[in-house]
Amino acid sequence: MFEKLAEIERRYLELEARSQAPEVISDRTEYTRTIRAYRDIQPIVEKYRERKRVESQLSEARELLQSLPTADELHAMAQQEVEELKVRRDRFDEELRVLLLPKDPNDHKNVVLELRAGTGGDEAALFAEELFRMYTRYAEGRRWKVEVIDRSDASGIGGLKEVQAIIEGEGAYSRLKYEGGVHRVQRVPSTESQGRIHTSTATVAVLPEAEDVDIAVNEKDLRVDTFCASGPGGQGVNTTYSAVRITHLPTNTVVQCQDERSQIKNKAKALRVLKSRLLEVEREKQEAAYAADRKKMVGTGERSEKIRTYNFPQSRVTDHRIGLTSHRLAEILDGRLDELVDPLVSHFQAEKLKTELAS
Repeated sequence: MFEKLAEIERRYLELEARSQAPEVISDRTEYTRTIRAYRDIQPIVEKYRERKRVESQLSEARELLQSLPTADELHAMAQQEVEELKVRRDRFDEELRVLLLPKDPNDHKNVVLELRAGTGGDEAALFAEELFRMYTRYAEGRRWKVEVIDRSDASGIGGLKEVQAIIEGEGAYSRLKYEGGVHRVQRVPSTESQGRIHTSTATVAVLPEAEDVDIAVNEKDLRVDTFCASGPGGQGVNTTYSAVRITHLPTNTVVQCQDERSQIKNKAKALRVLKSRLLEVEREKQEAAYAADRKKMVGTGERSEKIRTYNFPQSRVTDHRIGLTSHRLAEILDGRLDELVDPLVSHFQAEKLKTELAS
């Protein structure tokens, strides 16, 4: 383990120097890759350096202990310091083993959140609305940005049928990736006259968002056409060549955008859509596996398929994967999700560590 840690520290110093090189700074894609690699191993290096400091202190304490006669009153103090430093060193060793586990390459990415009402009619729609509010509040608390891409409201007493949103923020996927699955609610609906508890569900899918560095688009492969936008917007929109159509010549993929008054802004939006479409083309070979993973994540939305239950009469939330129960239902639905997320992250890290040690 320590040979690997020393090599990581050397790599860290190389990346630190590389991130300051003019040729890297001037290349946005290369700079992004370098900084990401640097930040990925930074926690490991910092912990390793702390561990080395403790090891040095332990060595000094042992030398002092050996130099003191057993009868000396300082001997007991030195012995206690040695034992405390050994405990600290062993704790660092355990933390380093976890940090050295293979990283999920998607952990740093933004999240594409898909949330749909499942079984339960109006109650399922209301529950889906509450879950989306929970994730929105959690994101706000961590200073992440939530952008709704598509939303379909339910008729009747309210709620939503489905919503798709992008959650932007450092480490969003690493914190939310265990939220995917069927969420079940148990409560008495406001329309229930006899006080019976109903069970409803909502499905959550958490997917990593594609990034610019995932796919490169060569400008020479693009044909950009401009034209007058159509539809509402007044004279400024309809009489200027602000709308943009981009054709990717190798694949004949065409996208256009006319939402903005600015041609530059429309081109930027169109490029974002184009890159997403091209990335999907690249991922076609993985589509079957991806679809299988997504189906495994959300299942059919039936009540029997669940990762978590929200029980309103008992103000209880239970995560069935790790057997964790909290009686702080109101706080959790208000976005204080770390009470559930932290144990989930620790659990799956521990499981991964067991697998690594066994292999």
